[in-house]
Amino acid sequence: MATSPLSTAQAARESIARRLRELRLDAGLTADGLSKRCGWHPAKTSRIEHAKAVPTDADIRAWCDTCEQSAQAADLIRATRTADDLYVQWTRKHRSGLRQTQEELLPLHERTRVQRVYGSKVVSGFLQTPSYATALLDAITRFQGTPNDVPAAVEARMKRQRALFEGDHRFVVLLEESVLRYRVGGCGVMAGQLGHLLDVMGLPSLALGVIPFSADRHDMWPLEPFYAYDEEAVIVETLTAEIRITEAAEIATYLRAFRALGQLAVYGPRARALVEAAVDVLG
Repeated sequence: MATSPLSTAQAARESIARRLRELRLDAGLTADGLSKRCGWHPAKTSRIEHAKAVPTDADIRAWCDTCEQSAQAADLIRATRTADDLYVQWTRKHRSGLRQTQEELLPLHERTRVQRVYGSKVVSGFLQTPSYATALLDAITRFQGTPNDVPAAVEARMKRQRALFEGDHRFVVLLEESVLRYRVGGCGVMAGQLGHLLDVMGLPSLALGVIPFSADRHDMWPLEPFYAYDEEAVIVETLTAEIRITEAAEIATYLRAFRALGQLAVYGPRARALVEAAVDVLG
């Protein structure tokens, strides 16, 4: 893809850095002069102005006060917190466990009319069985070393399934065939999960496509998993962080990639046959 999933957050930080530099220049201060008045090393000013360091709330207030622009501080602090939220490390997001993250996502999930999901690693959360979700969240908890609240997190995750049956929602899900073969939780759990996919494939709210191993990938390669919520946001999941993309051009890029991936997928009876083949392999 032409853009990095980190670019929205970085662009926001660079915009804040430019605003701070402009305040300094408008005040007629050199970087050294501002640093002395704020009581910190000039290297800190340089790092803030080049978006190499994220200023604290206190840093922004001191900067604005020194530039005699105290009224700008509140807006800059809000902008900094918003930029910080665009790229959230899992260790910080999960510091009290996984349940809160599941609950925080529910309002966005419920207000989205068309949700597009590309899964290259695991079955999408709202299509998971309790056993599959438990196995997956257990593994994440152990790997991250975060507090274990998996039963509550699974319960919260299951609430997202209501949108499949209630309200005016539509889900378009693309799964790489490899997702059907990864044995999350072992053979028994995976067999139950694949059986559930076969059960929900006929729902009018769900269009489920599978990208076969054999698909010729001339125009699109496997990507990181992502969730697109109408044109409001795209959430990309990496090993270490959740990246929330809200910039319109980047959202459009992900939607374009989704369309290209969708052309590689098979649907209906052909998709069902791939799921059934994965079940057969489990014995």
